[in-house]
Amino acid sequence: MATATGQEGRAQGHGGALALLGARRFGPLFATQFLSAFNDNALKNALVLMLAYRPEVAAGWPPGIFIPLAGGLFILPFFLLSATAGEVADAYDKARLIRIIKASEIAVMLVAAGGVLYASAGTLLALLFVMGVEATFFGPLKYAILPDLLPLDELLLGNALVEAGTFLAILLGTIAGMLIAGAHGAKLVAALIVLVALAAFGFSRFIPATAPGARPRVGVNFIAATARLIADERREPVRFRSILGISWFWLVGATYLSQFPVYVRVYLDSEEAVVTVFLAVFSVGVGCGSLIGNRVLKGRISAHIVPWGGLGIALGSIALWLLSPAGGVYAQPLLTVGAFFAAPAHWLILAALFGISAAGGVFILPLYALLQTAGDAHRRARAIGANNVVNAAAMVLSAAAVIALVAAGLSVPGLFLLTGILTLGVAAVFWRLRAALVPGETEAG
Repeated sequence: MATATGQEGRAQGHGGALALLGARRFGPLFATQFLSAFNDNALKNALVLMLAYRPEVAAGWPPGIFIPLAGGLFILPFFLLSATAGEVADAYDKARLIRIIKASEIAVMLVAAGGVLYASAGTLLALLFVMGVEATFFGPLKYAILPDLLPLDELLLGNALVEAGTFLAILLGTIAGMLIAGAHGAKLVAALIVLVALAAFGFSRFIPATAPGARPRVGVNFIAATARLIADERREPVRFRSILGISWFWLVGATYLSQFPVYVRVYLDSEEAVVTVFLAVFSVGVGCGSLIGNRVLKGRISAHIVPWGGLGIALGSIALWLLSPAGGVYAQPLLTVGAFFAAPAHWLILAALFGISAAGGVFILPLYALLQTAGDAHRRARAIGANNVVNAAAMVLSAAAVIALVAAGLSVPGLFLLTGILTLGVAAVFWRLRAALVPGETEAG
């Protein structure tokens, strides 16, 4: 149901994405989440690269231990606290909670700036856990507040812009992380992350207030709360199937993102900067796919394009396997970005990667909208909290499966092929469910 703010926006007419970005009902929220995603990824990637390329930072600890530890510390709060985060978000004014989280983030980034300047891996590791806690509580808020701020016929576009902005922030944050890790420009980036946190808090103050829902019980036993949350969502089939689909997207995404460095180094004999090219293509592709999905659906919340998105992921993955060269002895010197682009075969590989990610954007967009609109509106944030738990489990499963398959001798292109074959099955399931997934079909009025 649209709020008064959303109804006012409807009366003024729709001017597309730019108009929505400039509207108070959406622009401040978009800016807040974009800046927050930038800071999260800047520090997370900086720490990983510092541990991998600057042995003095790791203080004798092998990167093989420290890097998985860093990833685990960031994702652990999603397992532990997502249920509580959803309960809190449903109980109070979401805009006020966002402002509280963004205010606390300023203090976190001030400490992080010190960790960057002094290259303190221990400080940054501790802060990764704190940032994970903040992200756990912010995630249900930024998605659950959208239906309160936007009329139904703008909800798909709002989700598409949030997805596009998130992946662009991941890309820019990764580049900032490279600057931090290289020690060159560390002072500039340390100042930047503090300024970004201040800006995020400033934008959050303009997010329109929302009415709190019915006060749920906020459990202190997070294990019981998580079990209760998942059990409750299983009783809402549309939301639960949407959660499973979204989690498959993140499993596939985690698989690809984790393999970019190895694939670029071993199979394409290219330098580290080409990894950033791959990340850029993937990020832009997801954003474009989300916007394409919104254009195809024309504001109608429908699951009918989900299987087509899954089919695109599958066919793109199989094409990437067919286009991939065999891994061999490292070429010396490694290909620069310019030399990489000089080879026509590499353009085909990037086209396949773009197709995979764009199809992923088409796949995930309506699933997020269904998660927000299907079922009990008073349980919206808790449903998103359940989604975060299952998403985190899917990414951990991806990591474990990749480790096991690579240890068993499967190549990186082989992983791409397996991902494509499995996604064909997922697409087939959603083809069968496409009508049942949205009882009565939700139309924008």
